[in-house]
Amino acid sequence: MDMSGSGQPLVSIVLPTYNRLNWLLKSINSVQEQSYDNWELLVIDDISNDGTREKMEELCRQDNRIQYHRLPVTKEPGISKFLNYGIKTGKGKYIARLDDDDRWCDPQKLEKQIKFLEEKSDYVLVGGGVIAINEKEEEIFRYLENETDEEIRKKALLSNPMTHPTVIFKKDIAEKIGGYQSWAFAEDWDFWLRMGREGKMYNFPEYFALYLMAGQNISLRNQRGAAKMIFEILKTHKKHYPNFSKGYAVNCLQYIHSFTPSFFRKGTTTFLKYIKRKYF
Repeated sequence: MDMSGSGQPLVSIVLPTYNRLNWLLKSINSVQEQSYDNWELLVIDDISNDGTREKMEELCRQDNRIQYHRLPVTKEPGISKFLNYGIKTGKGKYIARLDDDDRWCDPQKLEKQIKFLEEKSDYVLVGGGVIAINEKEEEIFRYLENETDEEIRKKALLSNPMTHPTVIFKKDIAEKIGGYQSWAFAEDWDFWLRMGREGKMYNFPEYFALYLMAGQNISLRNQRGAAKMIFEILKTHKKHYPNFSKGYAVNCLQYIHSFTPSFFRKGTTTFLKYIKRKYF
């Protein structure tokens, strides 16, 4: 286990990016503002051409905890290859996730979560609440996820039980289950459900991240494709979690919604996402 002189376990922060330099810099700044300082940040670039490379090389010289990796373009769908590369390359006991358009809003996020995991060895995955914002960085809404392991499992097939930029998980367990699978959508949902079969899960009743909800979100742009893939993920896990029928029904509504006129979807998608995350 990698530790600093103070005995703190190292956490590897995996941050994929592509042509979003202005947002990326805000994400990195939120990491540097954390009270917990024994971290390494792996910025994994999908060959950006907006000046990301030059700026990242400068930041790496300024802070040796930051690493910059450029991966070649492949035909593999989704971002799983970037996440798995980060898990494999990271040297930490724990893996934290952050996206280039999100940032942590609680400077004690890492400190709280790592303390929890160090004290409760039967837990493998922890997350927290988020504040959803638009491109103007105005708050749209906020929500807390289901908190306890029992609550998470009860509703795990109704809605994604964790929000990606809030989570920390054990690296050895992630490697044991084979990392993220190559789903084009909802790869994180599938990953949480597989992690949950190895140990307990927990969501802090606190807001840990600012979560950009705009047109950049691939699941929002292709709701029909996302709904179809979620059907397959639910079927994969129905023997391990309760309420499969309810979860299937909820996703059916999402699938039906994807057929409504575009002007209607544009005006209702964010609201429906809020309802699903807050009440399911």
